[in-house]
Amino acid sequence: MKPSKSIIALAIAGAFATGVQAQEAPEKEMGTVIVTGNRPTSLPTQIPTTIEGITAADIARTVNALDAEDALKYLPSLLVRKRYIGDYNHAVLSTRASGTGNSARSAVYADGILLSNYLGNGATFAPRWGMVTPSEIERVDVLYGPFSAAYGGNSVGAVVDYVTRMPRRFEAHARLSLSHQPFRLYNTRDDFNGHQGSVSLGNRQGAWSWFVDLSRNDSDGQPQTFVTRLPSAGVATNAPDSVSGAVPGQDRSYRDWLVLGTATQYHTVQDHVKAKLAYDFSPTLRATYVLGLWRNESEGRPDSYLRGGSGQPVYSGPVTVGGRRYTLGQTDFNVSNEALRHVMHGLSVKSNTKGVFDWELAASLYDYDQDLLRAATVAVPGALGGGAGRIVDGSGTGWNTFAAKGVWRPGGKHVVEFGYQREGYKLASIENATPDWIDGAPAARNAAFGGRTRTQALYAQDTWRFAPDWKAVLGLRMERWDASEGRTANATATVTHPERSGNYASPKAALAWQATPDWTLKASLGRAVRMPTVSELYQGGVNGAGVLINNDPDLAPERSWTGELTAERKLETGSLRLTAFGERTRDALYSQTNVLVTPNVTNVQNVGRIDTQGVELAYGATDVLRPGFDLNASLTWTDSTIERNDKFPASVGKRQPRIPKWRATGVASYRFNDKLAVTLAARYSGNQFSTLDNSDPNGFAYQGASKYFTADLRATYRLNAQWSVALGIDNLNNYKYWNFHPYPQRTFLAELKYDL
Repeated sequence: MKPSKSIIALAIAGAFATGVQAQEAPEKEMGTVIVTGNRPTSLPTQIPTTIEGITAADIARTVNALDAEDALKYLPSLLVRKRYIGDYNHAVLSTRASGTGNSARSAVYADGILLSNYLGNGATFAPRWGMVTPSEIERVDVLYGPFSAAYGGNSVGAVVDYVTRMPRRFEAHARLSLSHQPFRLYNTRDDFNGHQGSVSLGNRQGAWSWFVDLSRNDSDGQPQTFVTRLPSAGVATNAPDSVSGAVPGQDRSYRDWLVLGTATQYHTVQDHVKAKLAYDFSPTLRATYVLGLWRNESEGRPDSYLRGGSGQPVYSGPVTVGGRRYTLGQTDFNVSNEALRHVMHGLSVKSNTKGVFDWELAASLYDYDQDLLRAATVAVPGALGGGAGRIVDGSGTGWNTFAAKGVWRPGGKHVVEFGYQREGYKLASIENATPDWIDGAPAARNAAFGGRTRTQALYAQDTWRFAPDWKAVLGLRMERWDASEGRTANATATVTHPERSGNYASPKAALAWQATPDWTLKASLGRAVRMPTVSELYQGGVNGAGVLINNDPDLAPERSWTGELTAERKLETGSLRLTAFGERTRDALYSQTNVLVTPNVTNVQNVGRIDTQGVELAYGATDVLRPGFDLNASLTWTDSTIERNDKFPASVGKRQPRIPKWRATGVASYRFNDKLAVTLAARYSGNQFSTLDNSDPNGFAYQGASKYFTADLRATYRLNAQWSVALGIDNLNNYKYWNFHPYPQRTFLAELKYDL
């Protein structure tokens, strides 16, 4: 039965840290996370709202983690759209009221350094997960919702912070993992394999401590895109079929079509280097420097299902199938190479006296030192040896941040947090023709776009214990946003855009009541203003007359009010939480077709209003029923509806894309002894849509978004104090599901680890 709106309005709940063992977990008091025994999170731990987390020990025992984002796999209401191992450009984080097309509505950090990519919004602007490897993670914390004044409007969905290792003594770690995926879809019958290796060393010597992590991933993913043709694209003919191998099927709107082959399957090689150096000026003052280097080399290759009379694969030209003649273009079966080299720097000085006043200065830089995509514009198989193509160069793109923060504890009832923050983003993308797509030099310009955005903010929030069992938090964030140097160009003309700026205020409030020793009740409310990104403002086109088309540099920011009511029950060995949440977003940013103008224009536009409400139930406990048996589970119901959209009326009353009504996770782990542990985990997601007007009901098709139910299995065995092994299966039930691209099918994993 669907929960009624009155039930949602009355439900109340609180936060807990899923899957964290009691001796390692953040302790909780009236909804506050107090980290003990480990390095502190960068999250504002005084906010009495939903915070979830998982430790390195639980990741190692319960998750087949081959990428950093895998650590989030079973946390409530979260989904990372990871398409294959090492997915570097589409692994977008989805939260309660934000789908997998809204990468700019969540914030991901590593030790307080921004990994989220706010140069754009969408699949190709996923967080830079590659700057963190599973082997260096100490803990992951997630703050749900925009309830802290310390974060900007991009926190409207969630804030994720990876806390990575910093040793207290000498330590060494090594890891080798293998993966094997038999993949069967359409006429693809192939196995895709991968291997990973990592080594890390660290030590603390006097006031100095250091940590170095090196890793390499070499893997083949399953095909991601497909070449298709609708019958309406063909011309009727009486000629016999000229090719065989086309696969009949239906598209996401249940229209008949033909699948002619795969267009992109990636072979990816990634290298990661992370070096951290810290110096303790005193027991309460530390300076830390972080250097991250991530390199990616990938090859995208197609495979035609079509075979000519002599059995040769057919990639281009006219073909006849089923009484209709089609023409295959030169780039239908596209070929590409990508070379990326990104560099990250982070520097911070932080005091941690726990006394009257603490402070922190932090700065970071993320630089696209090299960012090249080379693609052929001639057909396969000739393209495999070279030929004409195009080069898309994003080198020099990146972002930088600076923050000055303070915590004032005047004594007794108040904890005041305040600070200044600055974030700057630069995007520079140019596409050139080239006579040789493999290693030719750039020639004439095809298109270009770029620009800068900057946000400066002042914030303050006061945590006030006004009674023994009560806590209130009041906060305010003041922001100034600027956009400048915007330009959009075609081969011969460039359109420049005027500078823009705006000032915005985002109030926050939260209240917690310790009703009994076992029950905590909480309420949170916050406003978030999500600014347009450089790509949303300026990526588009210029027509032959030099007039701007297909983009809108005057986009308004998204403005959201989000609230949650929470009740948490402390159990003997865990906790039970019920949370009701709601969000109203005005001027949501989506790509859509404006039907009010002639001709119609399709680009990123403001959607009038989207309302979301839901209920989240979460349970976590250790030693359930018997010692060694741990259980974590969550269930989320969400109703997210487009309430107003003047430019595209067909979407009004429809569900927001990529947000299912039902989601669920479950993790059951049993520690037989101190050596052997086995975990069975499962995830469920209900039906969803990718289009604003919900015109794509067939989720089980290329470009569709399907429901799914997958189970994962993991077994770990410690051979001795240093060596351990793990065997795992992801998608144990081999569920074939989609999110525009096909997700991985059943995948077998093996892992060998050494820890000193």
